Amino acid sequence: MIIPTEPIGSIPRPDYLQDALAEFESGRGNQEALDACRDRATAETIARFEETGSPVVVDGEQSKPSFLGYPLQGLTGLAPDGAVIPFADGHTRRLPRLSGGPFRYGVRAASYVAKAKALTDKPVKQAVIAPSLLSLLYPAGGIDGYSREAFLSDLADESEADIRGCLDAGAESVQLDFTEGRLALKLDPSKGLLRDFVAINNSVLDRFSAEERSKLGVHTCPGGDQDSAHSLDVDYAELLPDLFRLNVGTFYVQLAGEPDRPRVLGLLREHSAPDQRIFVGVIDPIDPRVETPEEVRDRVVEAARYIPVERLGTCDDCGFSPFADDRSTSRDTAFAKIAARIAGTRLAAEALG
Repeated sequence: MIIPTEPIGSIPRPDYLQDALAEFESGRGNQEALDACRDRATAETIARFEETGSPVVVDGEQSKPSFLGYPLQGLTGLAPDGAVIPFADGHTRRLPRLSGGPFRYGVRAASYVAKAKALTDKPVKQAVIAPSLLSLLYPAGGIDGYSREAFLSDLADESEADIRGCLDAGAESVQLDFTEGRLALKLDPSKGLLRDFVAINNSVLDRFSAEERSKLGVHTCPGGDQDSAHSLDVDYAELLPDLFRLNVGTFYVQLAGEPDRPRVLGLLREHSAPDQRIFVGVIDPIDPRVETPEEVRDRVVEAARYIPVERLGTCDDCGFSPFADDRSTSRDTAFAKIAARIAGTRLAAEALG
């Protein structure tokens, strides 16, 4: 028996890349030097993934400014005073505000797939931003000459091209980051915003064939950043019925950091469909302690009591550094946790077999 295990996305950037980013943002650095550091960090990240025995690799988002920011690189028509995302420890992240159209991606994720595939023979997974989060760029007051409907149409076209480009570039799978799912319930407990998000994402996902959607997945978490989260207090019972209406074959669900895992597993069993694979989080990136393989094994065995093992996979709860400037977790800690996930999943397969 083999239980699949996959990373979610981001890995902490090495110090030399952090320094190069700071230099570039201050105006003292140059694009060529920054790109060289990004390429070096990407190669080192993929090599370290291979050392862990990971059956699937990612580039660790070393070239992204953040998990959501890559489509916005180089764009004009953005103002800095967009929606604010507050985290439990008091810090915030702010989205830009779209000030004009038409909306186009500045960078597409297929470029990351191409670089990663040139560095490894392993299957490459690519994370992309869900269009639902980018929909928050459009201001509540509207934009003269560019309606929200026109923006959403452009956004859907760009998101489809982003995902399709990754598949065409040879990505084994494409994961939509949907951290805003639980956040939507915090902003709007009526579920209106969440259901708008699901509809926006499905307007893109419905453009893919059933075979293509089998390679697509959605990741949900309470938004980890700088060892804090923005919506861990939102009950999964409010999210999951709508989450499983997304038209993808795989769901990556934060679980290790939940205070009552059996309850969440029961909800996953209740609301998921028999043809939906569920990767449960067995590693908590926010917890500085490195889990043991035995702990991971026990979490997988626990999950198998609720989800048939043929539908079960394992993952990390979240990326380790969704924003490029996050230094809260070291690279060594991140890869030690990843190694524990891989070893523990293997132990669980042996126990369940």
